[in-house]
Amino acid sequence: MLTEFRRIAKAQHWEVIGETASTGLVTRLITALAPSGLRLDQANISPSIGISGIATASLGQAHFSAESNPLTLRNALNKRLSSKKIGKGKGILITIDETQAASHDDLVAIATAVQHVITDADESDTPDADKRGVAIVFAGLPYMVNDLLDNEVTTFLRRALRRELDNVPLPDVKNAFLETVADSGKTISESDALEAARQSEGYPYMVQLVGYYMWQSAQRRGSNVITSDDVDTGVSDALLAFDDAICAPALDGTTSAERLFLTAMAKDVPHYTQVGDIAERTRRSRSWVSKYRAILIKDKLIRPVGHGQLEFAVPHLGQYLQSL
Repeated sequence: MLTEFRRIAKAQHWEVIGETASTGLVTRLITALAPSGLRLDQANISPSIGISGIATASLGQAHFSAESNPLTLRNALNKRLSSKKIGKGKGILITIDETQAASHDDLVAIATAVQHVITDADESDTPDADKRGVAIVFAGLPYMVNDLLDNEVTTFLRRALRRELDNVPLPDVKNAFLETVADSGKTISESDALEAARQSEGYPYMVQLVGYYMWQSAQRRGSNVITSDDVDTGVSDALLAFDDAICAPALDGTTSAERLFLTAMAKDVPHYTQVGDIAERTRRSRSWVSKYRAILIKDKLIRPVGHGQLEFAVPHLGQYLQSL
């Protein structure tokens, strides 16, 4: 999805920066935006403490050797937008993948900088048709997006267009595997592609991981054919990566009460959970169960599957809880 956003932006002659959330995200963005020839020396975590390679959320500052003053993310964006490399009416697109792995401070820093840049443009005398803009696309788990939007510093993001991806139908996943594998110069049978699709459960990120790791398995063997063994290896490797990137952060973002609810559900995996069993296992009231059921459904961690029944909405989350 983010790749498609970047492709469209490039076709419209926008400058594109694609990032994956991890430590030092703000620093990397400032470096990517910095004028050519400017070398990053260090980033400040506060006005009085400098830590190499780490950017601050509140300040978003980085020192460059060609300047004595810190270059903030806001300034870096404005300088890049005013450069001759970006035409009138064009701008910068920033995409950030795996938002759940980013620090909350980094996200607040980015959102705050973008807000100020948009305000700076609105307050200028430049005709609307000539204004250079900045667009930012986050991709991540719903609970992380909810947390970001609930922060008072980033209330302006609530006006952003939000889309939640549903699970992809398995026949579509199978066909996507067949087409993508063929485009890469390899082959996979329809039955193996369907099995890979089933194992992904149609969850967009898991689809990506399974496809990547089963392709890598065949590549390591020096083969142009992805076999059932490659699918098995790919699924196994994908689950490990999925646990680290999705399941662990998903649980880190829950309260103790929410985790108690999820742990009670995990006892039934791979089967559905009866809502009535949650109250018995947690020794909580029906109103308590109803409250946290609604919260977890809203955060896309669980979903109803029938009258009085629930299942995990995130693949492998139940098994991950069982392993803890």
